[in-house]
Amino acid sequence: MERARPSLQALIRGLRERLAQPLPGASAQWEMAPPYRRASLEHRNEELARARAAAVLILLYPNGPDLAFPLTLRTFHVAYHKGQVSLPGGACEPGESPVEAALRETEEELGPLEDPVEFLGLLTPLFVPPSGFMVHPVVGYLPRRPTFRPAPIEVAEVLEATLSWLLDPRYQGEEEREVQGVRWRIPVFRLGKHTIWGATAMILAEFRAVVREALASTR
Repeated sequence: MERARPSLQALIRGLRERLAQPLPGASAQWEMAPPYRRASLEHRNEELARARAAAVLILLYPNGPDLAFPLTLRTFHVAYHKGQVSLPGGACEPGESPVEAALRETEEELGPLEDPVEFLGLLTPLFVPPSGFMVHPVVGYLPRRPTFRPAPIEVAEVLEATLSWLLDPRYQGEEEREVQGVRWRIPVFRLGKHTIWGATAMILAEFRAVVREALASTR
């Protein structure tokens, strides 16, 4: 007999508790890493030392019995990752913590949030070579779905994903892409007509591992 799903509050509690423990880290991130990333990072010690801090937000909110979170399709007006699907976020300002930066950037991209965000924890920082950022993923929770008012310069479309989607292996696959003149088979998540790859997919891969363990602990 299939076990009943935990309540949303039990799952939120489980996520907070799991995020407070040692994280899956690179072993989970690399499940969705493009094959060229490992080789490229071996020669980036100087870039890592100069990396600028940035933060992104996995903003959870109820979606029926599930939890959802927004992703953004970036416009071609932004400086980095044009036309790609990303988590809301951006560079940390001087003296700003990753949590502060993630919340500020999310509101700049998606509009003011009507409710205060409950901080659940942080995932493992990830260096993103194209932009030179060390990205700090923040996980937060809202008690209800926000009203999105995307900034047209930065956000072409707001996409909504769910934990059920993230955990479903049918939405993970591979796609051939050309990077710097070389064609690679790259792991991707598929969300409708969109594909999610690179740093965002790596962050979601670690979050998926955390969600699996939180679900296991609450059943």
